[in-house]
Amino acid sequence: MRTLRLLAAGLLLLSIRPLAARQTFRLTDLHPETVRQSYGAAQIGRAVTGRPATVGGETFTDVIGTHAPSILQLDLHRRARSFRARVGVADNDIDYTASDLSPIALTDGSRLWYATDGDDRQFVGLARPDGTVGPGSVRFVVRGDGRDLYDSGVLHAGDAPQSIELDLTGISRLELAAEPTDDGSSGDHALWIAPRIEYDGDRCPEAITADSTNHLPNALTAAQEELLRQLDQLPVLTSEALYTPVSYDWLIDPSPSRARLYATPDRKGVILANDFVARVFRLVPNLATTEIVNRMTGESLIRAVSGEGTLTLDGREYPLGGLDGQPERGYLDPKWLDRLTSVPGSFTLEAFEFTPDVETLSWNRNRWALNTDDPTGSTLTFTLRGPEELGATTVRIAYTLYDRLPVVRKRFTLHNGASAPVTVDRFRLEQLAFAEPESPGGGDPTKFRLPNIHIESDYACGGEFFEPQTDITERWVEDPRYTSQRNYNLQTPCILEVAPPIGPAQSVQPGETFRSFAVCEMPFDSDDRERKGLFKRRMYHTLTPWVTQNPIFMHLTSSDPAVIRQAVDQCDSTGYEMIIISFGSGLNAEDTSAQNIEKWKTLVDYAAERGIEMGCYSLLASRWISDSVDVINPATGRRGGAKFGSSPCLSSQWGHDYFAKIRTFFEKTGMRCFEHDGSYPGDVCASTAHAYHNGLDDSQWNQFRTVTDLYHWMCRQGIYINVPDFYFLNGSTKTGIGYRETNWSLPRDRQIIHARQLNYDCTWDRPASACWSFVPLVEYQGGGAAATLEPLSDHLYEYKTHMMQNYGAGVQACYRGPRLYDTPATKEAVTEVIDWYKRYRRILNSDIIHLRRPDAREWDGLLHVDPSGPVKGLAMFFNPTDRAITRTIRLPLYYTGLTTRARIREAEGPAKSYRLDREYRATLHVTIPARGYTWYTIE
Repeated sequence: MRTLRLLAAGLLLLSIRPLAARQTFRLTDLHPETVRQSYGAAQIGRAVTGRPATVGGETFTDVIGTHAPSILQLDLHRRARSFRARVGVADNDIDYTASDLSPIALTDGSRLWYATDGDDRQFVGLARPDGTVGPGSVRFVVRGDGRDLYDSGVLHAGDAPQSIELDLTGISRLELAAEPTDDGSSGDHALWIAPRIEYDGDRCPEAITADSTNHLPNALTAAQEELLRQLDQLPVLTSEALYTPVSYDWLIDPSPSRARLYATPDRKGVILANDFVARVFRLVPNLATTEIVNRMTGESLIRAVSGEGTLTLDGREYPLGGLDGQPERGYLDPKWLDRLTSVPGSFTLEAFEFTPDVETLSWNRNRWALNTDDPTGSTLTFTLRGPEELGATTVRIAYTLYDRLPVVRKRFTLHNGASAPVTVDRFRLEQLAFAEPESPGGGDPTKFRLPNIHIESDYACGGEFFEPQTDITERWVEDPRYTSQRNYNLQTPCILEVAPPIGPAQSVQPGETFRSFAVCEMPFDSDDRERKGLFKRRMYHTLTPWVTQNPIFMHLTSSDPAVIRQAVDQCDSTGYEMIIISFGSGLNAEDTSAQNIEKWKTLVDYAAERGIEMGCYSLLASRWISDSVDVINPATGRRGGAKFGSSPCLSSQWGHDYFAKIRTFFEKTGMRCFEHDGSYPGDVCASTAHAYHNGLDDSQWNQFRTVTDLYHWMCRQGIYINVPDFYFLNGSTKTGIGYRETNWSLPRDRQIIHARQLNYDCTWDRPASACWSFVPLVEYQGGGAAATLEPLSDHLYEYKTHMMQNYGAGVQACYRGPRLYDTPATKEAVTEVIDWYKRYRRILNSDIIHLRRPDAREWDGLLHVDPSGPVKGLAMFFNPTDRAITRTIRLPLYYTGLTTRARIREAEGPAKSYRLDREYRATLHVTIPARGYTWYTIE
């Protein structure tokens, strides 16, 4: 009972206590160092020069004197009600020729002027490169929680002060900024006159301290002064905004996102961010990555400060930026950043620039493609200079952030400004200390979960169809300095290294530049396989739009002109768009004789007149040339032991001549497609006698550049490039879907199920348009008549089923044989499928949602989705059984972008309206004929 009485008494006291009175906070009571600025120190009661604060001859004493650019940040605790002040540009009559003034030169040619009195110095002005101090013009901006509340426009020296009166209700953070205008910062002596904040309660506004080191310009290098000046001109991205997850799904509509550059809240670093991902860099005392944020989840990905890589030049390793002194590597407390020091002997940051452009391959848009747009975004480039012995060597590290993708792309260039050559022995493009998703106490570290991020470089060559098998640059390694990790043996793979496996061992001559490969980094927001696959497919769709072309082609097995003309005519009459003169046909693209060129040019011209493109096949890897040409195994000193047994060295004289012949053949014949078998699978070569590499260490780099130079050229020309390897980032357009050749020797009915399994299994991580499958019209590697479709009219069911399940998946197959049809009925079937495919071409080339895997027991199917298209979805359903079946199927329509209702029609029938459930599914009752198929469109 006593407790209840006390509680009642307390409530009574609360109810009669008067509300806290409104109070006034004078900003001139703040310490001047709470103002962050690039030149000089803020002054209270005076101008920034230390002289009386006057505007048009009128003197003010209740004033804060600053120099633009400057910023004062205050935490209002959401208690403030109003802000009042006047602003103006201070008069300046200082004689900068006086003997008691002394200058400090900056790297851009400008100078800082100081008045000296014994050991004391007072900043008095910033001179322009011509030696004069400007009259001053300033823009005063007041921001509340990042939103502009007031903008003075341009105020000049002598203009009457402007008055400000603002409502601050609900504002948490207030920024008072004095910004330079188009004539630069010289003479920009800004005054905040009688600044007042009215607030409620006992808690007054507080300055957000930024440890202003800028008031001592001689404590920093001139380059660092310039960096800090640039930082002061950037908008600030608060921690709250940085870590707040984005409110929309970029896979449905990425259009609101743009790449932008911000300053960190302490204005000692920059944040490169779009709505999905951000990378945070510290700039002083040197460049380092302090954070990568998955803005889709709000998750921090980095646990320790990371440098920007390493360079080994002439046998010595140099860090690219980097900071030392973090006391704990399991997490990064921002309070530690000010205590970190530059890594001795490292390349040091000099400058940065932010430009609204991205680097991409040039490609000729000369045929249909789902995406014909180049990616957009912006690039942040840092310039670093080498230590004393490499003072003439600079490195420019470029980070491209795309507008509508959660992808950051990184590469660097090294410029040799010295008088002697320098050799790039090795480099690490990335060395990032990621937060580990798990760190078991023991066990096999190769089975530990890795960070949920996709890493892919454009230096990939492995002779395989899938990116993980062709990657040669991504390595997850241990961090021995991470002594607090839970793994007892300190073997957690928690540092990402991106580097070539060997070399590059490139000599850079005076005045020349070395260019690294590029790496793309994309965090995921889920472990869901379909969603992660959609991330990767959208990345290729955006960064490599040439893979969305997907022309309709056949593989012709003859080089007989009469057979070729017949095939061209059949393509023309059925809607096909391209013929590839296949392996085994007898075509030799290395024969650049006038007779061979004339033969093929005549046939190419014949096809072009009918709107049909023609291409050809050439074998590169897996062929044996000679002991003097083939790659030399470093373990044996002889050829053999390569990826495909033996392969020619592309940096031999033979390799140089081969690529010259291929280019000549295409230039002179007008061929429009190149099927390059094997391509370059990454074989190293220990020969020291080859003309275009010196030895083992430079052999991979030089060979890779040789083959990709050809692909880049072909991409510019609009030549379609089929390569059974993962060269998408270097211009190739299609790779093998993932079949085993001997399966095309199986009986026809088994091939149908296998082919549909391929379409299902092999389209999770790659666009279907970037994959080719196979249909053996004639015998391929065996199987006889039971495995082939010829005569086509005798196997029309199998032929049409192959076409429908391939085109229905958006997969182009190699229909390999001498013709497309043999009877009017066969021609009608081919034409019907091609017409259907072209009618739904956009949606059939759009993303796939995997519904049910083919198993020959029950229905199977795929769903195409296109939230931005007129047809939002197209579902393909197949029935492998010998009886018609009716099934209730809940169709997942989330990725169509539809939310409440959908109009769905079967085949060309009437549309019916369906209500979507809370998981965005429409319930269909689907009847599929025996050994048949049906399709539904979603609008």
